[in-house]
Amino acid sequence: MDISDEGNIYFTERSGTIRVIKDGKLNPQPLITFRAPFISQGEGGLMGIALDPNFSQNNYIYVMHSYAENNQIYNRVVRLIKRDNVAFIDQTLLDKISGGQIHNGGRIKIGSDNKLYIATGDAGNSALSQDLTSTGGKILRIELDGKIPKDNPFINSPIYSLGHRNPQGLAWNSKNILYASEHGQSAHDEINIIQPGANYGWPLVQGDEESTQITVQKPLIHSEEDTWAPSGIAFVNQGLWQGKLLVANLRGQQLLSISLNGKGTSVKDVEPWLKDEYGRLREVIQSKDGSIYLATSNRDSNGNPDITDDKIIRLIPK
Repeated sequence: MDISDEGNIYFTERSGTIRVIKDGKLNPQPLITFRAPFISQGEGGLMGIALDPNFSQNNYIYVMHSYAENNQIYNRVVRLIKRDNVAFIDQTLLDKISGGQIHNGGRIKIGSDNKLYIATGDAGNSALSQDLTSTGGKILRIELDGKIPKDNPFINSPIYSLGHRNPQGLAWNSKNILYASEHGQSAHDEINIIQPGANYGWPLVQGDEESTQITVQKPLIHSEEDTWAPSGIAFVNQGLWQGKLLVANLRGQQLLSISLNGKGTSVKDVEPWLKDEYGRLREVIQSKDGSIYLATSNRDSNGNPDITDDKIIRLIPK
């Protein structure tokens, strides 16, 4: 999900549509429905979305989606242009990102540096995460026109950090620290502080394990023997959860509120909210008025949906 300056909510559906909620009402007509070579299988499909910082002027929307080519599944990031109530593909910014039935990552966010950050999974091939010739299992960083930033840590490469298994969330705090959520292989889910050029260890290590082969960036926190399956994350700058990192959990079926120290570099406390109330939570974002929006993901073949799923939920902190 992303929210425009006018307060309209733009959100993706895995099957290939972008929908818009205006004044609390869902527009019955999708903004766009993706067609072949677009493909939606397993954990792939239409995933992350981000509105351009100047969306009200240029109407640019960035999305990440899966597609098929020569019997292979890949992911790509494209830029759309919205005109009236219709959007169409304007430009492919980055393609041939490793894709598959699992571990596609898929979250995209725009930083305060006006760069596009892209979370990619290892597509079920863990060796890709340590391979600097592959964009799989990475956090990528590109310009909004698709070019490679000159200050990226690896020359002429979109790779910003490596050694990720299946990162699912990106968020910055008020000090511009970048956090990412990541699924562990078996429990040991991680919240990481992302440093340019850093290696987060997969598949050589997970959690706070050590490695004799590489220098590993340790996680801010990991779930130890519990399974969170952390997805979207948001840093809250006002209201009840001010200064906290909120993390939507899929398997954990909860919203984690993580209290940080003043620098944002260590965890003071973790508090679960909404445990088992709405099922699997895929996304969490904060609007300008302080409202918190959650998206459920109970119809992704891993949940137990009822007739009201899936939902977007608004919380108004008091």
